[in-house]
Amino acid sequence: MSGGADGGAPQDAVTLRQVLAYDEDGIVRLVLAPAGQDTALVGVIIGDEDATRSYDGRIVLVTGVSAESADATAAAVREAAGRGAGAVVVRGRGDGTPDGDVVAAARASGVALLARAGWADWSDTIEMLRAAFAFAAVGTGDRLAGDVAGGGLPGLAAVVARSCQASITVEDTRFRVLAHSATSPEADPLRQSTILGGRVPDWRVAELRRSGLLKALWTSRDVIHRAADGTDPERLVVAVRSGGEILGSIWAAADGRSFSPDAREVLRRAAEVAVPHLLQHRLRVSGNRRREEHALRELLRGGGDRRAHVWSLGLAPELPCVVLVAERDRSTAPVPERGLQALALQAAAHRPAVRVLRESHRLTVLLPVPDGDGREAVTLARELDSLAAAVPDAPAVWIGAGRLVGSPLEAADSREEAVLVVRALREREARRARGAAPGLPGASGAAGEAERPVRHAGPDDVAPTVAVLRVLDAVRPLWQRQGGPVHAMVEADLAAGGELVRSLTAYLDAAGDVPRAARSLVLHPNTLRYRLRRVRERFGVDLDDPDTRLLVTLAVRLATSARGTGEVI
Repeated sequence: MSGGADGGAPQDAVTLRQVLAYDEDGIVRLVLAPAGQDTALVGVIIGDEDATRSYDGRIVLVTGVSAESADATAAAVREAAGRGAGAVVVRGRGDGTPDGDVVAAARASGVALLARAGWADWSDTIEMLRAAFAFAAVGTGDRLAGDVAGGGLPGLAAVVARSCQASITVEDTRFRVLAHSATSPEADPLRQSTILGGRVPDWRVAELRRSGLLKALWTSRDVIHRAADGTDPERLVVAVRSGGEILGSIWAAADGRSFSPDAREVLRRAAEVAVPHLLQHRLRVSGNRRREEHALRELLRGGGDRRAHVWSLGLAPELPCVVLVAERDRSTAPVPERGLQALALQAAAHRPAVRVLRESHRLTVLLPVPDGDGREAVTLARELDSLAAAVPDAPAVWIGAGRLVGSPLEAADSREEAVLVVRALREREARRARGAAPGLPGASGAAGEAERPVRHAGPDDVAPTVAVLRVLDAVRPLWQRQGGPVHAMVEADLAAGGELVRSLTAYLDAAGDVPRAARSLVLHPNTLRYRLRRVRERFGVDLDDPDTRLLVTLAVRLATSARGTGEVI
């Protein structure tokens, strides 16, 4: 980008002040600007290792460094400033604030420093900056751009309608109506149904595709004409492009009038003026979605400002709610996530206020319960369980509901219990599979054939197992520091394949009944007795001693139970 004739800022530059004014969603935050906010910026660049590349006057994104690595981030800021950067964007920490050393490096280097919001990602940042430069490129030098300035897409539709003497709709690439001019009672039926429905009817899109008009629209850079046909008036349409990317289209309908003589030229210019507005619209949609996802993730973790998260999600602080967790079996080979995707759709359809967080192996559902009846969560868990069982070739999915809490502010507590319920279901199913837990859900039916295990529950359904898991999670750190014969036995056996631990598990699950434990292991009882003798002879562990037996019970449960996840979601 070149400078102006007077040697000042480039003509297509944008100032830091303009970028911040355009960023209505708060994707970046100004930390400091040693040279002031009127610094001219001429482009955006992602920081790299190529020391020969100039950053002169550009906004540099420090993408490859963790927000927690203050030294590396500060070094990247100094490097960018040394190569002529006009501003540097870094990742903020949890609260969105860069480390003090990073701020000091920017101040000493004289470069403007911006921090990316925690809920945003680098694609949001690039999109916002790209749109800001697009606004600067459009300018306000002609009447159309000047009239539209500040009016957004609705203002654009109104101005173009007057200039073209037509009815205008602005649509995205999915033919959803983003803005439209005033509609008279005499408007054609298609326009009325499109505006009322918020999108072009499917039958109309199919017709446009068959006629070849859509192909022409997406491949042409000029205004396309469609003749009147019956009640369908004459139309002009132009695609809105940013470089090689199609962002949407502008449609003009004659509606019983003749287009103005310069209608085609107006639409061509309107397509240019519309670019930053469509970019901004797309950014706002994706940003709102990402902001809500961030708020839900943090609320379920119990992190950040929980009241702000509840507000971002559009929930009332006094609304009772329950958290459900659906977790798929990760021991199977990777499979398409049809199962969790179907469960997410089913959960979202249960009630408009439901919020769903998707992960690779887990689905977390925040279920508002206005009437305070926690049984609704178990009902939804049952529905999800039935749906999961009906998805062909999908891995097993366990669904747990946490306890009812009085406010979304307490959602993290409900989620913690839902995770424990899932673990309890998996523990019980594993014990049942070893033949050591008759009478659990899914036990053999009258005909002797194993039924599908019940893989959903609420906290009351598995309360004893949940209580044990809480104890095991509390004891685990102490056990990991523990020494002695039992600890040595478990560690040595697990390193050798875990034969003794499996045998002790079966023996303890069978309450010391050797024949029953041997059956669950598919062993002769004498083989199991031999293994138990080895425990005493090799490791000096006396299973007849009550204290030792309790310690062994804890040790094998810790070794075989699902480790308390507490995963960051």
